[in-house]
Amino acid sequence: MRNDTDSSGHGDRAYDVLVIGSANADLTVRVDRRPGPGETVLGTDLVESAGGKGANQAAAAARLGARTALLAGVGDDAYGELLLDAQRAAGADTAHVRVVRGARTGTAMIVVGPDGDNTIIVSPGANSLLSPDDVAAARPLVAAASVVSLQWEVPAETVRAAAALAAGTGTRVVLNPSPVPPELGRDLLAAADPLVVNEHEARHLSGAPDGDDPAGWARALRDQGARSVVVTLGGAGALALDADAADPVTVPGVPVRPVDTTGAGDAFTGALAARLATGAPLADAVRFAVRVGAASVTKPGAQPSYPTVDELPPAGEEK
Repeated sequence: MRNDTDSSGHGDRAYDVLVIGSANADLTVRVDRRPGPGETVLGTDLVESAGGKGANQAAAAARLGARTALLAGVGDDAYGELLLDAQRAAGADTAHVRVVRGARTGTAMIVVGPDGDNTIIVSPGANSLLSPDDVAAARPLVAAASVVSLQWEVPAETVRAAAALAAGTGTRVVLNPSPVPPELGRDLLAAADPLVVNEHEARHLSGAPDGDDPAGWARALRDQGARSVVVTLGGAGALALDADAADPVTVPGVPVRPVDTTGAGDAFTGALAARLATGAPLADAVRFAVRVGAASVTKPGAQPSYPTVDELPPAGEEK
């Protein structure tokens, strides 16, 4: 079921986007080269910033003007306060973020190389305590949103409960299964409209043999049950395969000079959810999200790099 929005972008829902997912403190160090096994290298000073796939997507959507709420869990520590402050600064509603006493806030340890690419290790902390019961208690919140955005840094049963609840309330589900799980299952795929995956995730979840065929991966995932599919292609852009389309629409990337790719996929997904909440067609929402993702890699960090609408680069030329 599609969401109840009109062409103005607001309809009868209290929120454009509800993100149910993770919130992490990002601890980032830049290095001239990544260490090999058993090797120590020197890096820059440690930078602490707000992150986590759920919180990132909420911040991205809110900064673009979408009425956004976050359902997540943080610890009762300084990092939890950091994350809450960052959400408020972006314009997201934090009333539904659980502060779990005695728990540590989730933490991501990020190493950024000279090319701007990163490697990340996540310690889940309070994210692992976000439960299906928390989702069930938030039923009015889910029903009040045009789009629910889900990721995979919280327990799998919580993601499945959120998808099922959204389907029951007629709320559109944007599903970004990252970090990539072993499998999704047809019920969860059937809720995804769209399923948002990068090339690695698309290849793995589609069960396709090694090769470079994003369009084939998208078709395979739709055949497996996803209502629509978006495959992100890094700097090359993305492709969108809608429910009834014979072929995907390829959206080119926007040429930028990358500084740090941390959180770029979350910027894309948050922007996609925000634009879908206005009733935009999938391909149009992907075109917008590609511009947001491109802007995000031109500054260091995840949430600190996310643009407003006025800061977006022009769209690339489609072929």
